[in-house]
Amino acid sequence: MNGMLAPSAIVDYVEHSALEKSALPCSRLAVMAIIGGMFISLGGLLAVCVAGGSPELMQSNPGLGKLLFGAVFPLGFIAVVLTGVDLFTSNCATQMVPLQRNLLAKRDVAKVWGLSYLGNFIGALFTAWAFAYMTGIFKPDDSATLFLLSVAHHKLENPFVVTFFKGILANILVCVAAWQGYSAKDTLGRMMGIWLPVMAFVALGMEHSIANMFFIPAAMLLGLDASWSDFFPA
Repeated sequence: MNGMLAPSAIVDYVEHSALEKSALPCSRLAVMAIIGGMFISLGGLLAVCVAGGSPELMQSNPGLGKLLFGAVFPLGFIAVVLTGVDLFTSNCATQMVPLQRNLLAKRDVAKVWGLSYLGNFIGALFTAWAFAYMTGIFKPDDSATLFLLSVAHHKLENPFVVTFFKGILANILVCVAAWQGYSAKDTLGRMMGIWLPVMAFVALGMEHSIANMFFIPAAMLLGLDASWSDFFPA
């Protein structure tokens, strides 16, 4: 047990981190959130390029293809935790600790959530434009491009209630990943604690709100027949 924190110690650690975050100036928190959105999007970019660039595998062994897609996506969340930037979905759990202990007001939690969500959105949109579109990584009719368009189209065609419940499971696993990451005292332990739950929700095809802020706008930039009114409910 020397290499990890006890559950009670993890909660105390999360409380301390959440209180520190809520005390940050809005400008600093916003920059951290923008970078967090970029990191998650870069994980999505890598996953699309690797899995989408393997069309034979996706067709012959779709289960293994989904596992490959999930296996590389955690790059972004690992970077978020190890660098200490900000992610809305993990804040949904961490900010609740000091709130439940009456150490943080609801308005402070709302401030963190609001800035985090908006900053993540800006970072994801920037990554979609700058690194998915402007770099020319995705060529017309390339297998990775077609895969991204297919992923985004599938997300948009799901009924709201399906997306909602997929989002619940995704965020449960994201919060488990954060907790497991915080439990480890060394970098490799943190990476492994984060990787497994994140890989699981991606391979299962669940919906992560911040990742969708990258996948769908990037696909729209690359020719997906969808409008912003189609995107926002997703």
